Amino acid sequence: MKKYLFLLLISLLVVSCSKVKVEGNVKGGSPLERIEFIEASGVATLPLINIGVDDKGNFKGEFKAPKNGMYAMTYAGKMNFIYLKKGQDLKISGDANTFPEVFKIEGDAKKNNDFITETQKYLQTYSSKLNMQLLQKKESDFLSEIKKIYSDLEKNLDQTADKIGPDSDVVKLKKDELATNVLTFLAQYEASHGQVSGDPSFKVSKAFTDYENSLTKNNDRMVEDLPVYRNYLLNKIGQNFQSFAEKQKDKNTASMSAIFARYLSENKELSQKTKDYLLAFVIAKFDLNPYTSDVDKVKKVSEDYIKDSEVKKDLASAINAVFGLKKGEEAPKVNLVKLDGKSSNFDSNGKPTLVMTYASWNPYIGQSTVPVLKEVVNFYKSKVNFAFVNVDDTKEQFTKTANAMLKGILGTNYYAEGGLSSEYAKKYFIYGFKIPGFFLVDKDGKVASQTFYNLGDPKFVEEMNKISGLQAPSVNPQATLQNDLLQQNPKADSAKTK
Repeated sequence: MKKYLFLLLISLLVVSCSKVKVEGNVKGGSPLERIEFIEASGVATLPLINIGVDDKGNFKGEFKAPKNGMYAMTYAGKMNFIYLKKGQDLKISGDANTFPEVFKIEGDAKKNNDFITETQKYLQTYSSKLNMQLLQKKESDFLSEIKKIYSDLEKNLDQTADKIGPDSDVVKLKKDELATNVLTFLAQYEASHGQVSGDPSFKVSKAFTDYENSLTKNNDRMVEDLPVYRNYLLNKIGQNFQSFAEKQKDKNTASMSAIFARYLSENKELSQKTKDYLLAFVIAKFDLNPYTSDVDKVKKVSEDYIKDSEVKKDLASAINAVFGLKKGEEAPKVNLVKLDGKSSNFDSNGKPTLVMTYASWNPYIGQSTVPVLKEVVNFYKSKVNFAFVNVDDTKEQFTKTANAMLKGILGTNYYAEGGLSSEYAKKYFIYGFKIPGFFLVDKDGKVASQTFYNLGDPKFVEEMNKISGLQAPSVNPQATLQNDLLQQNPKADSAKTK
């Protein structure tokens, strides 16, 4: 018994130590803006937390960090990067006009991020040396100069590390990033030197490829930590893949990721980790589209070809976030709170339900969504229920928002306690970028549509007509065209009235 209690205690410590606690202040910050942290090296790149800023610019929260590494920090449509470790306490401050591009950092993460900032400044001053003139030089001179640049930059990294004292993993990360930048420039030289030098038959020498290979000695670590390195690898194999794809009999019907998966399976030079990350990267870039992609086919490519469990799990999160719950599956039961304080789930009453997810901090909802929502509700209300699920941070804010924003609109107001960290948000794959979102649940409690973000989407209208048995009025396209033509020629309109 003691042994099991000990193991449970260890597991709880592991979970708690993976949490990052963050707090700070954005001077002049607005409650309509949110701060998000996203793992920068992951496949899914989904927000790990969405934190509100109060009317004084203060914010506070904590999230589970998947790994030590770079994280994107976003605010008001802007982004910057920060290095975080599991279990850190993070204090950040800045001004709303420049945050997060400019910020001050305190706490456990200070040294690592001071090191990154300092080395980045030096790299930017040195970047002018990587120019078109360098691409025109003969290969031996080019290699000699690029090696000198690499040596100078690496030396600066070591000197800055000695001065500031960051963790060794951060130094490795910056050195891997440096190697990737040089590799990218080498690839640019190889691709363009023949053209810029007037020698279309130019081919790089063994000395060139040997140097290039020496910079990829930490390949598996680099492909795991650096999306920019994945881009480099994709560019390197791009021409070979294109030739492979052209030979595929189903090239016009198969997805990009399915063909790419076949190509990788035949490639003996790449490690399995590299194949996993590159395939996940391609799936995320080309096949995560709920309007044009078949989610089952996307999942099958991932299941059949990706071996790394973490990559597969990360990609599955991205697939769920984009496609949402599958049409026809049982809608998850979640505990929601109504305006009167009573716990409830979606009320069926033998009708299908249109579910809207919203929050007060998205001004688009009040400005553009609500006027159209009123028309939708009024037209379909005899055949469809309407459920408005609020994901604000507090019940008080929910009450205020529901009574103001949705006043007079027929439907049931619900609150998902915990907002974007609620059971509802987790089971229905709700993130800040999916708000406002709309999906249908049929009268039997099964998911009946994908998630829509525009009430004017023809597919949304089609689904509403189908599930309700009603037919929404449509505008005559010819009449619209005629209207547009008249607007372009006002005289035509005045001539008609004479």
